[in-house]
Amino acid sequence: MAITSEEIKKISERVITERKGISREEAELLMNYPDLDFLCDEADKITRALQPKEVDSCSIVNARSGLCGEDCKWCAQSRHYSTGCESYEFLPYEDTLRAARHNEKEGIRRFSLVTSGRNLSEKSLEEFCRQYRRLSAETDLYLCASMGLLSRSQMQALKDAGVKRYHCNMETSRKVFKRLCTTHSPEDKLLTISHARDLGMDICSGGIIGMGETNSDRLDFAFELAELNPDSVPINILNPIPGTPLESTPLISEEEIIRTAAIFRFILPCQSIRFAGGRMRLSDESMRRMMRGGVNGVLMGDMLTTVSNQIADDRKLFADSGWIF
Repeated sequence: MAITSEEIKKISERVITERKGISREEAELLMNYPDLDFLCDEADKITRALQPKEVDSCSIVNARSGLCGEDCKWCAQSRHYSTGCESYEFLPYEDTLRAARHNEKEGIRRFSLVTSGRNLSEKSLEEFCRQYRRLSAETDLYLCASMGLLSRSQMQALKDAGVKRYHCNMETSRKVFKRLCTTHSPEDKLLTISHARDLGMDICSGGIIGMGETNSDRLDFAFELAELNPDSVPINILNPIPGTPLESTPLISEEEIIRTAAIFRFILPCQSIRFAGGRMRLSDESMRRMMRGGVNGVLMGDMLTTVSNQIADDRKLFADSGWIF
């Protein structure tokens, strides 16, 4: 069964009115709808109606790099693989503060420390809490953290130090995740997220597309995220890294990426959907289409082990796409 443009218009109007995502059956119809531009235009209507007019910007710093004991098949920082990734226990606070002040000066709203590894030792937690307290005192940034699978008491310590949002990507659908990582589970992630949510913190959770999953798997993932109901959903595009098990994974097409973002908007109408890693390989035209096709947020500056777009280029992208920065 096919779906018509008029039916899609009615669906987008209903989503806006009810502030509620579409059904799985509707999502499958949209996945096969041939007019991608029309689909993006309708996704954009939902975004403009339900999201703020300002682009939702954030940035990160790699506060601890490499030496990770987890075996996530996409990750350059796992010690199971030989990727040449730089390793260090703590980024000096002076470097962290320099990055934070630069991003604040550029108008980026949120700033996160990201650490490799399954979780934090008590010594590491104490050091990062010290850094967060200093950042709270020395900047006006909205502070986030991405530090693995933490206990409730560890999460409380981060909150007390000034962290307002916790990031823990589900990465992909539960079914696909189990073949890409064996050292922790989706349930471990959900427990960590529940600790942060119970303490009143915002939640950022999305994942990576292009890891060999099917369109059906992507829909599974989107609906699992809808059930989780995070505040922010970052969409990363796999950047196959030499030395990892996914190094030879074929790149998905730009059309697939654009369609995925648009359909995520229909399923997740009230979440901030943000560009994250891997977008450098997209053409300017594709990025503008996505910023007018469901995406309203962006992770700016350098990523963890790859480099992102320049902030000046992003500013132009936002302006061209009708967003305020």
